[in-house]
Amino acid sequence: MKKICGICSRSFDAAAERSEDAKAGEWLAEEVWQDAGTLCPTCLEIRTKLVMMYCHEYNT
Repeated sequence: MKKICGICSRSFDAAAERSEDAKAGEWLAEEVWQDAGTLCPTCLEIRTKLVMMYCHEYNT
């Protein structure tokens, strides 16, 4: 199923395999930002990396 990313507006396959960073981004999307299912794997990966660098409260 194709979706449009809520951040970058690119089309992505919602059923595609995810990297470990994207999986962590999915957790953040569910638990922190409540936008699960609306972001592409690339934006999920970028979000994960930014959180690891700047939001130390999530680095446990």
